[in-house]
Amino acid sequence: MWLLKPQNPPPVTHFFHQDYLLSLPKLHHQVGANDFLNEYEKGRTPNPDIMCNKHIKFSCFYHYAVDNLGADAVATGHYARTSLEDEEVFEQKHTKRPDGLFRNRFEVRNPVKLLQAADSYKDQTFFLSQVSQDALRRTIFPLGELTKDFVKKIAAENRLHHVLQKKESMGICFIGKRNFEHFILQYLQPRPGKFISIEDNKVLGTHKEEDHHDQRCAACWFLYTLGQRAKISGLREPWYVVEKDGIKGDVLVAPQVDHPALYRDLLRTNRVHWIAEEPPATLVRDKMMECHFRFRHQMALVPCVLTLNQDGTVWVTAVKAVRGLALGQFAVFYKSDECLGSGKILRLGPSAYTLQKGKNRTRVAPEVSSDSPGLHPTP
Repeated sequence: MWLLKPQNPPPVTHFFHQDYLLSLPKLHHQVGANDFLNEYEKGRTPNPDIMCNKHIKFSCFYHYAVDNLGADAVATGHYARTSLEDEEVFEQKHTKRPDGLFRNRFEVRNPVKLLQAADSYKDQTFFLSQVSQDALRRTIFPLGELTKDFVKKIAAENRLHHVLQKKESMGICFIGKRNFEHFILQYLQPRPGKFISIEDNKVLGTHKEEDHHDQRCAACWFLYTLGQRAKISGLREPWYVVEKDGIKGDVLVAPQVDHPALYRDLLRTNRVHWIAEEPPATLVRDKMMECHFRFRHQMALVPCVLTLNQDGTVWVTAVKAVRGLALGQFAVFYKSDECLGSGKILRLGPSAYTLQKGKNRTRVAPEVSSDSPGLHPTP
């Protein structure tokens, strides 16, 4: 069975004896787009790929395959691995599947671990960090032990030339080929505002639609991401977004790509989704645990200390301040090659610039979530 994204042609179905096509364009929009738009409207920076995997591929698609079609398991093209061995499954290609082949897989025992792919550059565990334990137990990742080059070699040997010519998927599934800014403007109202220097509160310019006739979303303050370069009319030197005012529509900016206002070492997530369904034993016992995290795919892993709150949220203290942390992004946690799970970033600690200025250490970025604020971790 194949899950088709809107506007995608059927894949290599002629290699299989029986296939089904499941198209879910309305669901893509309801689940993916609604969450995506709600996050942007709050001034956050969402990651639709993580939520699409959680709610569509590994929930709706997975349950349809298992419950409606009686599938034993699902296989996806993600570059990832699990702690379950799949060699026995792949050896059944030309033989009748013996009874009970998957039985041990489904028995409730030790949780299945989500492991990084052999090809570290293509590893996609970041995007799978919200997948449920139930779905992971019945999922096979055929590409997990392979490199991208070897996969291309297999495709060439089997004359799958259209697979070789297919470009990497970089867009957002529910938007497709539509212009991103045009899509946003169909649902969210632009709000003019000012670019303000964080150093002296000087107004450097405005972001109004009439000021930029060639940019329909010039007044979309919500599309500016912390850390990105701000396009300020009339200024040649680069300025970078460090904070956003969701009420006024103002964008605070700082000069220089490595300005200390762009760096933070503290964040708080919502209730963490643990792949094993429960927090690691060390974290439960000690309320603190060393591990690594990243908040962008393919960025270097950052050493950190997790502090567990009573409500299941965590404070993440990076060993070294990192650049460009933004609300709405996911902090994905790792221990060695295991992906432990992830949590959405709902609160930011003070920037290095704020600390240098001697401002109140408890000051945090504005939060509009109904989530409880939690407590600052005890030093």
